[in-house]
Amino acid sequence: RREFQAEVVGSDRQSDIALLKIDAEDDLPSLRLANARTTKAGQWVIAIGSPFGLEHSVTAGIVSAVGRSNPYADQQYVPFIQTDVAINRGNSGGPLLNTSGEVVGINSQIFSNSGGYMGVSFAIP
Repeated sequence: RREFQAEVVGSDRQSDIALLKIDAEDDLPSLRLANARTTKAGQWVIAIGSPFGLEHSVTAGIVSAVGRSNPYADQQYVPFIQTDVAINRGNSGGPLLNTSGEVVGINSQIFSNSGGYMGVSFAIP
């Protein structure tokens, strides 16, 4: 319910992620980070984002694989978390959470022939 001016500290076009810096005197809300090594295939996860401009949307699914590369996007260097959580345009940068509410990843991209969700999505651990 507040807005801040932000400075872009860095960005990576391939993974569709940026790091922003803001000056805030008040305590800001935050989420706990999960231990990335504890994320396993079959684990339930949820994604929060604004797909197609629909703010505060939540979708659920499972982790399909960990340490996955996406050769179709020419991204061999990121050990993605592959999920079946519905991720669409507008979800990038939102959190992927475990059932304890801890962040296990940052929603990054989908595998799609059509540009929409087809059952395979990727998050950066």
